[in-house]
Amino acid sequence: MSSRRGLVGLGIGVAAAGAATAAGIATDRIVRARRRKPEPPVDPQLEQDGQVVVADDGVPLYVEIDEPDDAVAGTRGGTTVLLVHGYTHTHAVWSRQRGAIRSAGYRVVCVDLRGHGRSGEGDDASYTIAQLGRDLATVIEQTTPEGPVALVGHSMGGMALMALAEQRPDLVRTRVIGVALISTSAGGLSDVNFGLGRKLGTVVHRLGPSAIERADRRPDLFNTARTVGRNVESALVQRLSFGGPVPRSVLRELAEMIFATRMHVIGAFMPTLMEHEREGTLAAFDGIETLILHGTRDRLTPITHGQRLAELLQGAELVVVKRAGHVLPMEDPELVSRELLAFLERAERSAADR
Repeated sequence: MSSRRGLVGLGIGVAAAGAATAAGIATDRIVRARRRKPEPPVDPQLEQDGQVVVADDGVPLYVEIDEPDDAVAGTRGGTTVLLVHGYTHTHAVWSRQRGAIRSAGYRVVCVDLRGHGRSGEGDDASYTIAQLGRDLATVIEQTTPEGPVALVGHSMGGMALMALAEQRPDLVRTRVIGVALISTSAGGLSDVNFGLGRKLGTVVHRLGPSAIERADRRPDLFNTARTVGRNVESALVQRLSFGGPVPRSVLRELAEMIFATRMHVIGAFMPTLMEHEREGTLAAFDGIETLILHGTRDRLTPITHGQRLAELLQGAELVVVKRAGHVLPMEDPELVSRELLAFLERAERSAADR
């Protein structure tokens, strides 16, 4: 394969993963990571803002907890809101919602999923949505052993909530008062063409995992790709993540999250995303207040997936955000905060009536 074709395949493959790294600016990070010793797990005693929850297979999961002011919390029912980010992102994707939720009197728990952000890495075989469901059960048990819980998941985070419900229907039935699913899907992602058209979309699915594997083995390919420049990187992140223009600072913030995710982690998660089929699991959410938020220009998880969730979750509120893309918490943060607060109000009222 020529170097040019190899770079094209690499770019397509990573774009399929939602990483948008064809510009290759992650090269220096990958090279540095291989030259220095692996960083130790986050020590909760050294972190001012966070703590570590140890998963069932020993992987340290980084968690941050926001406690509400006692006076404000007294007006609530002691609800904890668990915020779960998506593929190649971190808990920072919720930075614009956390303050609003805490100020409204709710306790907030944010987690970095395994292999993402400050959390540790597991075996590649552990990078499955099923394992993420088990991880979330552990996070809830260790950070919120009692009291009502509202679950909020974006993209892969929403899929992880479905896995949690599949594995722990008892927990959902007895403690969960609401579920918010943002830019996510119950299945059928193997048919998504990422806005590239059917033919090119098929090529993306075929080349994606192998291209990412080559990228992890050959960081020198990224050195060549970097000559393309940041303009291409910005254009790809923009196209795959947002429905319209966003401030440059937002674009860079998201890119930093994406490029901090190791390539082998990105590649290892791809199969579980394509295989995710949990429509039957959604019945576990029956009778629970449910919110679905989806953008009309979401190229990674098209709006049809949100509409399908609304069909399957009777009584769910579907909020369609026109001209918005995949990363709604960053693209339209005020709308997402407003809808989440209204959802939490409804969830507490509904729980009180049951």
